[in-house]
Amino acid sequence: MERAAPYLILIGRVLLSIIFIQAGWGKIFSYAGTAGYMQAAGVPGALLPLVILTELGGGLLILLGLFTRWAALALAGFCLLSGWLFHYQPGDMAQMISFMKNITIAGGLLVLAGSGPGAYALDSRLR
Repeated sequence: MERAAPYLILIGRVLLSIIFIQAGWGKIFSYAGTAGYMQAAGVPGALLPLVILTELGGGLLILLGLFTRWAALALAGFCLLSGWLFHYQPGDMAQMISFMKNITIAGGLLVLAGSGPGAYALDSRLR
């Protein structure tokens, strides 16, 4: 397992990055609808550019393994906050599943922040 660790961390980074890149990209193309959804939840739609930057930028940083620990910490916080603001609805099973997904992804990101980006990352090349 020790020999496989660099490859497993790389695959994990790729898999973790996909949801953020896709979500950020999708928000660009459904900007008005996403801003409305945010406003309906009591979050100012004016924050949408920051959300897009966090998801798309953070996802790309995780994918590339650049500033990985900081990006993972930021995205973990983002997952916890957005899970709480948008999905924590104990009476709604579908929303609670999304909430659990968010906190689970945050857990994976915290492991990545603690363990580092692995050998196949720009962070490792820049040291």
